Amino acid sequence: MASKLLRAVVLGPPGSGKGTMCERIARSFGLQHLSSGQFLRENLRGGGESKRSGSCKQHGLLEDPSPSPQLPSQSKQSEPYCFAAGPGFPRTLGQAEALDGICQLDLVISLNIPFETLKDRLSARWVHPASGRVYNMDFNPPHIQGIDDLTGEPLVQSEDDKPEAVAARLRKYKDAAKPVIELYK
Repeated sequence: MASKLLRAVVLGPPGSGKGTMCERIARSFGLQHLSSGQFLRENLRGGGESKRSGSCKQHGLLEDPSPSPQLPSQSKQSEPYCFAAGPGFPRTLGQAEALDGICQLDLVISLNIPFETLKDRLSARWVHPASGRVYNMDFNPPHIQGIDDLTGEPLVQSEDDKPEAVAARLRKYKDAAKPVIELYK
């Protein structure tokens, strides 16, 4: 039985809720959510070429010179899936053009969140590094402060999520994302 393949990307600034939206869309429509963030984490664990991607992400760099993660081929998928952004892929025009060369997107959703809201969200965000699970101390806190609910391991706050770094990240995102959003209009 042939399955429908939905190729969608959710764009938005850091802290806009891309991952949350993708999970909700996948759950609502019976899709499997494939996250570029998960691909990057798997590549980093496996020692693949995306180590530079992890380094760029870890240091908050928007211009990632490394190749994009390999997308799973349709032939390997037994269920419909939605490919969507994790750490904001595609974030640059070059990444968007590379993605267009790999596959034709069915849908692009661009999240538009006020920067003041994003500053508040990012400053309260803590992450479980191994899984990428995100907590927000204001509206999605862990059961025990500073501890991942599933593994009991410590949570960390990225240097980029500390209040002093948030404004600079959002300005960089706005500059880099404008041509990507224009491309997909």
